[in-house]
Amino acid sequence: MPVSVVTFLDLCLAVLGLYLLKRLLETRHKLPPGPKGYPVVGNLLDMPTENSWSIFGQWGDMYGDICSVTVLGQTFVILNSATAAFEILDRKSSIYSDRPVMPFGGELVGWKNTLVLLPYGDRFRRYRKLFHSLIGSQATMKQYYPAEELETKRFLRRILMKPDDLQRHIRKTAGAVILRISHGYEVKESNDPFVQLADLATEQFSVATAPGQFLVDSIPALRHVPDWFPGAGFKRTAKAWASTLLEMVEQPHSFVKQQIASGTATKSFSSSFLESKQLTEEEEFDLKWSAASLYSGAADTIVSAIYTFFLAMTLYPEVARKAQAEIDSVVGNDRLPTFADRPHLPFLEAVVKETFRWNVVTPLAVPHRASQDDYHNGFYIPKGALVIPNIWKMTHDERMYSNPMEFKPERFLSVDGHTPEPEPSATVFGFGRRICPGMHLADVSVFISCAMSLAVFDITKSVENGIVIEPVNERTNGTISHPKQFQCTVKPRSLKAATLIQAED
Repeated sequence: MPVSVVTFLDLCLAVLGLYLLKRLLETRHKLPPGPKGYPVVGNLLDMPTENSWSIFGQWGDMYGDICSVTVLGQTFVILNSATAAFEILDRKSSIYSDRPVMPFGGELVGWKNTLVLLPYGDRFRRYRKLFHSLIGSQATMKQYYPAEELETKRFLRRILMKPDDLQRHIRKTAGAVILRISHGYEVKESNDPFVQLADLATEQFSVATAPGQFLVDSIPALRHVPDWFPGAGFKRTAKAWASTLLEMVEQPHSFVKQQIASGTATKSFSSSFLESKQLTEEEEFDLKWSAASLYSGAADTIVSAIYTFFLAMTLYPEVARKAQAEIDSVVGNDRLPTFADRPHLPFLEAVVKETFRWNVVTPLAVPHRASQDDYHNGFYIPKGALVIPNIWKMTHDERMYSNPMEFKPERFLSVDGHTPEPEPSATVFGFGRRICPGMHLADVSVFISCAMSLAVFDITKSVENGIVIEPVNERTNGTISHPKQFQCTVKPRSLKAATLIQAED
């Protein structure tokens, strides 16, 4: 056979071999499906900046429960079903418990020191241990029931006096409960500096960690540009927000130390550890940032959920009436509900569950990070990929929830042979080793607020000049999402109810 023919055949076989190898590698390293991107930038232009959870949910409908995009070389894997999230984030939690490095919110602002963005490792486990000893179960939460009931009574009183400031009252009460638990601090009735500081910091956190808000998160090298460089305004913003965060951490901690020195400290998360022994510098660092994590991790969850409850009662008056009838039959009209009544209020319990499901507080949670290469159902998830559980999609999945856009507490009750729909607590508080440590605190805070509010108030649509004001269920953007401000009317159900509200603590 002529040499030229052999050379040609060898060349053809080599080309065929390279082609087959390429196809084999492509098959083996097949990312989950998703929108087709562009060279270099990938899916940069596809990434939404508003209502991301809704857009990601549409991708789920188009590409499946597990889909992906790549932005400037960074892979994002989006999980649009609870099944996919449990299989990946729970069953493979050893791989997916890490957090991404967030150049803006984590590194430049400093939220990397709080539990929500803390890398998985020894410090993370120490934080979790501290939290578990404080609020890690319903049993440990019982010691805080009196404080929860007391602050909620004060919440009712504030609404009675100034019903138009509902959102501010909710935020103040959430801050009062958490600061009492974390630092033994009793908030001032107006313009409390610690509440204002913590609210500002958590508001900044929501923006600082939202996907697509800051270009430096996609191009980390930008963090090294000089502050004076054109377009470097994000660095000045980060410095201002870092200062706010540090004050939120240091000021309440210093308050506790001063109270201990003067012998006037009340029992709290911080005082218990500071008084137990002489802490090392590292232990004190862990303590004060853990205490700050409690506020940043639970306060906005409580605020968003309770505001959602008032919106739902405004839009679904029949639900409010049914819950009030149950409360009246169990509690009566001569006292306010307490936690002791909870086992006897199944419909109200369902209202609380539906509140967390209907308008989920963290629609996309905070991304997990793959710590090694993984293959799942034939898809390749590379090391360093950011895995985003689309909790909003999971809690509005028509395969799991009937008429998911409606507020229907009955979905969680076993009535007339109806099989209850899945508990939202399995998804709304996160997955794997990253389940929200404040979930029990949020649960009890929302329950007692719902119970006491319905016991004494009627919540209805506002009427101006004879025209009914129809609230719209719209959400704010950010890692932590709230209902956008709406109007409603909150009035005592009776003179007796008003008397109960005004009774001494």
